[in-house]
This record gives sequence, C-alpha cells and structure tokens, in this order.
Amino acid sequence: MARDTIVLLGVNHKTTPLAVREKMALASGYEQPLADLRRLDCLEECFLLSTCNRVEVLFTCKEPDLARRRVLDMLFAGSVSREEVSGCIYQHRDEEAVRHLFLVASSLDSMIVGESQILGQLKEAYRFASEKKTSGMVLNKLLHKSFSVAKRVRTETRIGASAVSISYAAVELGKKIFGDLKGKRVMLVGAGEMAELAAEHLVGQGVAEVIVANRTFERAVKLAGCYHGRAIALAELVEQLQHVDIIVSSTGAPDLILTRNDVAPVMRKRRYQPLFFIDIAVPRDLDPAINEIDNVYLYDIDDLNNVVEMNKSERDKEAVKATRIVDEETLKFCGWLENMEVTPTIIEMRSMADQICRDELGRTLGRFDSLTAKERKSLEKMAASICSKMLHHPIRYLKTDHPCVDQQKRVEVVRALFNLDRDGSDGP
Repeated sequence: MARDTIVLLGVNHKTTPLAVREKMALASGYEQPLADLRRLDCLEECFLLSTCNRVEVLFTCKEPDLARRRVLDMLFAGSVSREEVSGCIYQHRDEEAVRHLFLVASSLDSMIVGESQILGQLKEAYRFASEKKTSGMVLNKLLHKSFSVAKRVRTETRIGASAVSISYAAVELGKKIFGDLKGKRVMLVGAGEMAELAAEHLVGQGVAEVIVANRTFERAVKLAGCYHGRAIALAELVEQLQHVDIIVSSTGAPDLILTRNDVAPVMRKRRYQPLFFIDIAVPRDLDPAINEIDNVYLYDIDDLNNVVEMNKSERDKEAVKATRIVDEETLKFCGWLENMEVTPTIIEMRSMADQICRDELGRTLGRFDSLTAKERKSLEKMAASICSKMLHHPIRYLKTDHPCVDQQKRVEVVRALFNLDRDGSDGP
C-alpha cells in the first residue's frame, strides 16, 4: 500500500560546468524528451525543466533505483559520457525533492537569488507536462504548490527587492567595461524572453539604439519595435558588428553562431574600439576564443557569478526568511502526502465497518415488524455512531506520527488487524 516515491534528478550551475550543461540542455524543447519519458513503464508521472542553469527531471515511481538508471540513460546517454556527469547529477527523494522544487520556484537555488525568471520557466515547463498528460495527481498538486510557495516568498519577503536577473547582471558587466552605457549601440541576437529582459535593462541605462537579430525576422521586428529599434536578419550579424558596442546573445541555436574568425576582421575595421559580448545562451552561441582578441570582452553565464555578489548581504537576510517559508510549506505538503498514503486504508476500513453495521442492522430490524420509522432511524443512527467511535482510535493511530513506528508499519498493522487484505475466502 506504500505510495509512489517522488524523485528529482538534475544538474545545475552549482554542480556542473557550463561546457557539460550545454550538452545536456534540451535544445529541441520538451516535447520529444517528455514523450520518451512517458514510454518508460517504471515511471508513473514525470516533469522536465530545462533552463540556462539547470536541467531537472521530476517523477514518481515504485522502484527509484531502477527508474533513476533508466531516466539517466534515456535523457543524457546520447549527449554526455558517464565520466563527464560523474559527480554532477544530484538526486532528491520525497521530502528533499519537494523542498528542492520549492527552493527552485522561489529562486533561492538560482545563480542570482531572487531573480523572477525561474517561476515563469517552471510554469512553462509545467504547461508542456500538463498538455502531454505526463503529470498526474501528485505532480500536479506539487507543482501548483510550488507556484503558491513562490508567491508567498515574494509577498512576505523582499527577496526580489535587492535581487537582479541574469540580464541585469549582463548590464552591470557592461557598465564596468564602458563606465556609462549612454549613447552605446546594442545588438540583441535572439528575440526570446532573455533578450527582452536585456533590452529593458539596457534601454533603462540610456543606450542610443537597440538592434535585434533573430532567426524569425517577424519576431525580431516585433521586439525591436517595442524599443524603437530596428531588426536585421541573422545573415547580417557579422556585418553589423562594426556598428555596435554591446552584443547580448541568447539564441536556441545548437552550434556556435559567431567564431573568432568572424570577429577578428571586424575589429580591424573598428580600429579596435571596445566590443563587449555577453553570451547568455546554453548551449553557448559564441566561440570562447573570441575573448583572445584585443579589446574584445566576452562573458558567459558562469562569469555572472561575480555579479551575484551585488547586494549579497541584503539578499542573504531575506533568503533566511524565504527558506523558513519553504521549510514550512514542505512540511505541509509532506503531511498531505502522508495522508494520501493512509487514505485508501481509512476508506477501506470505514467501508468494511459500514457494511458490517448495515448487515447486522438489517438482520436485527428484520425481527421487529412493529418498529416505527422514527425508531428504525434511531437504531440506524446508533449503529453508525458505534461504528464511528470504534474506528476513531485506529484512524488517529494511522494519522498521528509515532517516534518508534513509521507510517508504513502502522498501515500494515491496521490492515492486518482489520483483515483488509483478505482474499475473499473468509468472512469479515
């Protein structure tokens, strides 16, 4: 009667270098990986989250060790070797998995604590799982709860007040190089959410122009229009490098879109005026060798760790309060899980007792023809009351924590005492 185990497997910026993470990122989206996971008969429910800084798989199963091996083989075997991921993958089960998910949703496990992007990414990933019907009763409840926990953290703490997004961190690095971003020209490569956030921060710093290059030109035009900028085709990317100062790249391309050989000739045309690249894509968009060129500055996501130190003291104080909220909500959810585990036994016990009462009451009332409807009703109420009082203590025993007897053992004891697992050969 034990419920399924909740398991979370993942890699993130804390455990895994960018060079390995980018190989594991689900560049093609959620649809195929979710379909592959759905075919694993060892899983009951499953959910996938892939962002710049993490890839995580959340699932329920009856045999966690077997499920772990099969999930890892399916998702990661083709992209990385076992040697590369050895020591990188973390695993959480049940309460630890619940707590980890709540920390992620509340941005307490993010590279930049308090950034708001992760909750939107989590909701988008859940939308895919929900549409594909890979999440069920347990994960639906858990994921919805993670959203409300994140909202409570936002409401009751100032975790976001002194926090910065990855895009804002990129802007801070730009200010360190140029001193002032006013009058600078910016090119966004990619027109997704990360590019949009970067544009917001950059325009707020007074940049002169925003140029957007994107695989889908229509999307580039739309984003550029929001900031009175202009759109270009990806094919014009190299040519435009000589006219801009800052390039923020965040495409979903599986391969590099700019190499050292693309940038070096441009710098000669620019007379080696500084050129600043921020690569916030996973896998990386930009060749790391670009950084070797004089007056070219290239930063990737891992470099943003330095910016995390901004406002660290204030964030840490708020993070303590936020973590307390996460711990409270984790206990509440685990209480729901425990009750879910004993609920079938309680239902069976009540059903069995009700049936016995009805049978015995029927035999007794059959012997009395002179009873009024009111008297019959009184006897029925009395029988139901006796049944309820007889079950009161066994139900409390199931629901209440005991220091010496775990819940599964308590369920087994009650099921044995009430003969709930009988094969039907003997009577109640």
